[in-house]
Amino acid sequence: METLINVFVGLHIVGIAALLGGFFFQLKEMRAGEARIVPGMLHGALTMLVTGVALVGLNQADDAEVNNVKIGIKLAVLVVILGLVYVKRDEERLPAALFGTVGALTTVNIFIAVLWT
Repeated sequence: METLINVFVGLHIVGIAALLGGFFFQLKEMRAGEARIVPGMLHGALTMLVTGVALVGLNQADDAEVNNVKIGIKLAVLVVILGLVYVKRDEERLPAALFGTVGALTTVNIFIAVLWT
């Protein structure tokens, strides 16, 4: 079970990298007001959702303690990210503030995961 959990943790990190990588890749375009949601960002957010749900289920099946408040807050932040990425995925240009919100919320989600013990 531990190996399976570690595989899903790795996949979760790949999802984070895809979402945040798409954001960092377009920082120059964001400053010019020409940033857009690339498909990898949507796929990364969806990967985070699927693997996160799987991790909660696997940890509960393994009788590990799961902090439901932490998971709920992380899920709420991810739903906002997913909503922004999904709705704005077809727009050619996004305002810098909106695109920056996606990167900021992703970073917040990472810090919640790492710092909340």
